[in-house]
Amino acid sequence: MSRGYTARDPRTGKPIRRSKSAKDLDIRSLYPSEGVWERIPVYEILKLASGDIQNLELSLTNGGGFARRGDGIRALHRVYENLIPRAHEILLEALDNNDAAIRIAALEVSPIFALKQHTDLIPCLSDRLLDESAGVRAMARRSLQLMSPVFPSGCEELLRRELRDTRKEHRKNAFETLRETAKAWPEVGCLHIDELLREEELDLRRRSSKILRTIATKGGAEGWDLIGWALEDIDAQVRRNGAQCLTVLANSEPSIAMILVESAIMDEDTNVRKSVIRALKKLDMENPRVTSMILDGARSRDYELRKACVDQLSIIMSGDALREAAGELLRHETVPELRQRLGALARDVELDGSEDEKNKFLAAVDVVKDEFVEEEMFPKNPVPENLEDDSDSEVDYENIPPPPSGLAKPKGEHEIEKAGRREPEDL
Repeated sequence: MSRGYTARDPRTGKPIRRSKSAKDLDIRSLYPSEGVWERIPVYEILKLASGDIQNLELSLTNGGGFARRGDGIRALHRVYENLIPRAHEILLEALDNNDAAIRIAALEVSPIFALKQHTDLIPCLSDRLLDESAGVRAMARRSLQLMSPVFPSGCEELLRRELRDTRKEHRKNAFETLRETAKAWPEVGCLHIDELLREEELDLRRRSSKILRTIATKGGAEGWDLIGWALEDIDAQVRRNGAQCLTVLANSEPSIAMILVESAIMDEDTNVRKSVIRALKKLDMENPRVTSMILDGARSRDYELRKACVDQLSIIMSGDALREAAGELLRHETVPELRQRLGALARDVELDGSEDEKNKFLAAVDVVKDEFVEEEMFPKNPVPENLEDDSDSEVDYENIPPPPSGLAKPKGEHEIEKAGRREPEDL
């Protein structure tokens, strides 16, 4: 199936899952290290690489100096397109040359030259990995690390052999190569990790389980199965490496992470449980399965797991359900710190709290404005609508209503004048 294919719903025609656009390959790392080969004239490369001329003096316009056969071999990828077959023959001959320096130069140019023509280069690379010279083997390992992400199927058998090599430097380089290959081709990474997790040798299982994080988000169902197998391994280190993928899955595939967390939450290893706790905090707390896992974790014998789950109780529950669950856990808890935390959750402050705490739940008293109080105490007599504005009309003083109770009787004119007189002085 083409990698650019987009699966669509047959009913709606909408994409089921969007495929990311393929990134352009950065080939700068495939080039040989900087050197004289960059300044060799193109028309002189084949002569120098084939050994027809031993040394080439460079003109001052090209920087001056001398170029040797090894420099010509490193420049074989620069030849014109019509000369690539001839350059390919020279490169194959150089890979089998008796001189170790020539073999190293040929291995250095092989990754970039393989983009032009890769026929028989990988078998020659396989032979050089078994070379007697340590320098040749080191360059062959570097060439494999560069070529495997570009030619994963061609390097599959070669990488499979190197992963199981008993030599420490070969095995270390092979797993670094597998990591880089899995980033570009997750399905290739799943293929090798699937085989390695079934091996009886513990070192192979531990090394392969470290690469699971690389394929956790892009490996699909096959990658999820591999993580599940790692979590069920008899070795604690393999399970730890698998548990470290749960946090990544919780962000990208929460439903899958929930299943794996549920199966690993009661693991006997402390580091596995710590990774499970970190993943658990990233899941949807409103999911009933997550709630059940947290309640089960709060009853665990492991202190760290209990503490983490008790801290999540106020997030997944509230009200009477929270107080009831906290009260039940409090009856079986023995650690003072957790008992204090559970006691605070089980206590109903509105009923069992202090007077100040209870007052916080009372409704605030409505603020009464002063204008409203004055109107209550001094009501204004409404003017009848049928009362005409007549200045000659007489007022009936006998039928004036009495003042409200508690208020002083209004003063007449005589009393006002009397109040303004000065008291006579005693003689």
